[in-house]
Amino acid sequence: MTQAPAAPRATRRRHDREIVALAVPAFGALIAEPLFLMADTAIVGHLGTAQLAGLGVASALLATAVSIFVFLAYATTAAVARRVGAGDLQAAIRQGMDGIWLALMLGAAVIAVVLPTAPSLVELFGTSETAAPYAITYLRISALGIPAMLVVLAATGVLRGLQNTRTPLYVAIAGFVANAVLNVGLVYGADLGIAGSAWGTVIAQFGMAAAYLVVVVRGARKHGASLRPDAAGIRASAQAGAPLLVRTLSLRAILMIATGVAARLGDADIAAHQIILSLWTLFAFALDAIAIAGQAIIGRYLGAGDTQGARVVCRRMVEWGIAVGVVLGGLVIAFRPLYLPLFTSDSAVHDIALPALLMVALSQPICGIVYVLDGVLMGAGDGPYLARAMLLTLAVFAPVALLIPAFSGGLTAVWAAMTLMMTVRMLTLWLRTRSGRWIVTGATR
Repeated sequence: MTQAPAAPRATRRRHDREIVALAVPAFGALIAEPLFLMADTAIVGHLGTAQLAGLGVASALLATAVSIFVFLAYATTAAVARRVGAGDLQAAIRQGMDGIWLALMLGAAVIAVVLPTAPSLVELFGTSETAAPYAITYLRISALGIPAMLVVLAATGVLRGLQNTRTPLYVAIAGFVANAVLNVGLVYGADLGIAGSAWGTVIAQFGMAAAYLVVVVRGARKHGASLRPDAAGIRASAQAGAPLLVRTLSLRAILMIATGVAARLGDADIAAHQIILSLWTLFAFALDAIAIAGQAIIGRYLGAGDTQGARVVCRRMVEWGIAVGVVLGGLVIAFRPLYLPLFTSDSAVHDIALPALLMVALSQPICGIVYVLDGVLMGAGDGPYLARAMLLTLAVFAPVALLIPAFSGGLTAVWAAMTLMMTVRMLTLWLRTRSGRWIVTGATR
């Protein structure tokens, strides 16, 4: 990382307050999706191991279908924050509206692809005959909620760029409560099984999207920003997000490879992998909360032309990332025998999951550095480098992971490969931040 002089104590405290003010509410909003998945996992897990295995495959595919478009949030946050730093709120919100229209268009396209190809997608994972029907059912129903999920991403990016992470927190809390209540009622009360879990999540997602649209539309009217779709603006949003799309596709390919390898190890292994992945994702979003603060703060500093402030706050956020990663790793080790029974009573799944969780614990400080630096570079609009770095990471990870079954490796080996992947990411991001080439000032990059 570019060396910044040690900040005075008063400056560090000011940065800490700003980071906490943005990161804590952002954490609450970020964990909405993994909490949805964890609630689904806990509820579906008690239906049976085959249902849980089916959920594991379907949720990985669904997460891929949605997360490849996470640039709707990340690119929008950076672009809006730069304009906020430059003092142009009308242009900032107009940028966000273009992202929301793009989200609706992409959501419709994804539904058109996923519905007819669901059986083939599930088969690609090598899913067992017992788990495949449940995976197909969950995937097809949940796909109907993808437009709402993408609108949530884009609208969240607008509010983050405006330095507002509290509203997404409130919407996320309401969405999680609604999801949990709907899931229990539809799965057990209406006896819909895994289909009820999928419908509950779809309904909750559309409710969240509606709430976000109300807030964004009010902001647009207040600042005189147009609500109409603008072809040039939508095209510009898509172009700005293209490098982040490449980055995210590479990351999702890594996660799909890991899930595919676990699926081929057996139902107990993929069930254990699903539980671990749910926890890993929750921790990732906890660390990403600091990265979200970084996107908003870095974008604002660079938009205002304050390069020194950007360097200092970057250094401070890395310190935060390491500290939080150490704490999360300790929690994994201390409580792993306690939370596994919440997801399944199958002792075979427990035995497979316990050693793999140790690898997850050891990787958390590395993850802390990765997520923070990832957020810093996103806030700077350094998408092309992030795309190249993730392609390199995929090239290292893929052959290692795919060789695991050939060498009779188990789920612990899969998560050792995931730790290797995070280490490669850390090195590539550290080299970039150290070079200083990410620092470009102005309302646009």
